[in-house]
Amino acid sequence: MKIGLVLPSVPAYSETFFTSKIKGLQANGLEVVLFVNHFSSKTSLHCNVVSSPKFSKNKLKNSFISLHCFLKALFLGYASTRKLYLLDKKDNLSFAKRIKSIVINSHILTQKLDWLHFGFGTMAINRENVAEAIGAKMGVSFRGFDHYVYPLKNVGCYKILFSKKVKYHVLSEGMKSDLMNQLIPEENIIKITPAIDTNLFFNENSFENMPTFLTVARLHWIKGLDYILEAFSILNKRGFDFQYKIIGDGAEKERLQFLVHQLELNNKVHFLGKLEQDEVKQELLKTSYYIQYSHQEGFCNAVLEAQAMGKVCIVSDADGLIENVLDKKTGFVVPKRNPEALANKIEAVFNLNRDVKEFLIEKAVERIKSNFTFEKQINQFMDFYTK
Repeated sequence: MKIGLVLPSVPAYSETFFTSKIKGLQANGLEVVLFVNHFSSKTSLHCNVVSSPKFSKNKLKNSFISLHCFLKALFLGYASTRKLYLLDKKDNLSFAKRIKSIVINSHILTQKLDWLHFGFGTMAINRENVAEAIGAKMGVSFRGFDHYVYPLKNVGCYKILFSKKVKYHVLSEGMKSDLMNQLIPEENIIKITPAIDTNLFFNENSFENMPTFLTVARLHWIKGLDYILEAFSILNKRGFDFQYKIIGDGAEKERLQFLVHQLELNNKVHFLGKLEQDEVKQELLKTSYYIQYSHQEGFCNAVLEAQAMGKVCIVSDADGLIENVLDKKTGFVVPKRNPEALANKIEAVFNLNRDVKEFLIEKAVERIKSNFTFEKQINQFMDFYTK
C-alpha cells in the first residue's frame, strides 16, 4: 500500500507526531511519499519527498513555471488531470481556478497512490478533488488550529471538503462531535490521539522545597502564557516562592518578556528558547509541576510527556486538554482565562499531601503507558488505512 502524505514541509526532528507515524507505517510494510511545500534534505525519514511548484515574485518567470507544470501534468498524468478539471468544474470553480488547481497540484497528479492524506485540514483546501482524480482514497487530519481557529477567520473554507467522501482523523472526542455537527457520518471520523516515546519519557519525579514549573509552547497568544504570568504575579504578591521556565520561541516573545518585567518577575521567570527533545527532557527532570493554560489545544504532546515523566500537570479546559488530563484523577483542569483561579489551583496543588501527589502521578503514568504509546497509535493508523 502506498500512502501520500501532504504536509507544509518535511517533519522536523521535534515533530514526533509525524515522524513516528511515518516510521511506524514503513515498519509495517507501507510505502510513504511526502508532498511538501518547503523541501529540506535534512531528514532521517527514508521516503520519497516530492516538492510542490516553486513560484517567485517575478510574474514572467511564474508564467513559464505554470506552463511547465501544466504541460507536465497533462502529458504525464492526462487522465488524472482531465478528471481533476471536470471535478473542479462540477464544484463551480471558475476556469482560471481550474487551471490553477492543475498547476499547484501537478506534482501529485502524476502519482499512483492508494491514499492521499492531508496532514492538516488547511492543506486540503483547493485540493478537495485531487485524491479522486488520481484514483486514491482521501484522508484528512484535523489537529487544532486548523479545526478551531482557521475557520473563524475564513468562514466556509471547508464547505467543499465536507461535501466529499473523506475519512477524517481527529485528536479528541470534541473534534469528532464538531465534525458530526457538520453532518459527516460518525463512521468516517476516527479518533487517534497523539503518542509519545515512553522509552524516552518515563517517571523520574522529585519534589523540592521551592516548586519549579515548566511550560513547553510556541510563544503565541493562543497558548495563554500571559494568563500564567498573571497567575504567578498573584502568587508572588502572596509571598509564594517559585521558579517558572518557558521552553519555546515565537512572535509573542518580546511582549511576554516585557510583561515579566512589568509584573516584577524577572528573577522568577526564565525563557529558555526552542530546545531539542533531549534538552526538553533534561528540563523536565528539574521540574516538579507542568502548566499548559492554552485558549485552544488539539491535544498537546508536551502534556503527555510531562505526565509520563511524573510531573503534576495543571491545564486549562481548552478542547483536547480535558481528555489529555483527567481532572483530579491524573492532574488538574482549570477554567481558561482566569489567572486568579489558576493561581489558587497552583497554590492548592503545591500544598497537597505528598502521598496524594504521588498517587496522581502513578495513575497518570499508568494511563500514558496504556493509551498513548507509538505502538498503539501505529496500530490505529494501520486500521485507518486498511479497514
